[in-house]
Amino acid sequence: MNRRIFLEVGSTMIAGSFVVDPLSLFDKAVKKNKKIGLQLYTVRNEMSEDAEGTLKRIGDIGYAFIENAGYSNGKFYGKTKEAFKSIINDLNLKMVSGHIGLGSDTGEMGLTHQFKEVCEDAKYVGQKYIGTGWLAMEKRKTIDDYKRFADHLNKGGSIAKQYGLKLFHHNHDFEFAKLNGIVPYEILLNETDKNLVTFELDHYWTKKAGIDSIKLMKDHPGRFSLWHIKDMDNSEKQSFTEVGTGIIDYSKVFKEKSISKMEYFFVEQDSCVNYPPLKSIEISFNNLKKLKL
Repeated sequence: MNRRIFLEVGSTMIAGSFVVDPLSLFDKAVKKNKKIGLQLYTVRNEMSEDAEGTLKRIGDIGYAFIENAGYSNGKFYGKTKEAFKSIINDLNLKMVSGHIGLGSDTGEMGLTHQFKEVCEDAKYVGQKYIGTGWLAMEKRKTIDDYKRFADHLNKGGSIAKQYGLKLFHHNHDFEFAKLNGIVPYEILLNETDKNLVTFELDHYWTKKAGIDSIKLMKDHPGRFSLWHIKDMDNSEKQSFTEVGTGIIDYSKVFKEKSISKMEYFFVEQDSCVNYPPLKSIEISFNNLKKLKL
């Protein structure tokens, strides 16, 4: 029993132990859906304002896993790795994955700069996966750019393996736009070592690109250890919407999790239009609970 829950149970016993069963309160406090995770980019503004309070709310909704999008030069959301690990441990959350940038010679830590130190930090807070989630326009103009990136992934994957981590890349829609008749995403899949590099499949962005996620998984079995679960509304804009309220049939998608070798999935909504982010992630969570995951 962690410290926060112990105090909650203890105070309840003092106030009226014959009214509320402290064990039932304990069960309620630690009860989470062990399969559903959240990518913290959805609540990035809330995390910048009140990281601990936001994480508490995420845990209260029922999320068990989180994936960070706020690592920068040795700190997680502006906090030292020791402080951040203490917070998530106290809230009974597990941060199993995290996004990083490419890094730069000007000092920004990432895949190509001080990556060993980045891996040390990720391992310290409990991550199993570490990966890239974005390629800037100037880094993806040609097929040769993607080949260089695949090489970076292989080298990074080898380093990550030394720390017990698995490196991944997360897609958007642009990786599927042909360059000189070649699909760049196929370069990344075919020119990376499957023993060193895996992929985080974002089902919204494949849909946006006109790609069938299920066919992609069947064509490349075992390459997608992580998923991003977000939905698309039924409009011309194809806007983000809460999971279970859009046009992506996740009941079909989850039937293919074994061929994908998916280990974790994370709810994410890049922008929230219908509801504030914390309400949005609660709706997505409750709708996902209804599926046979």
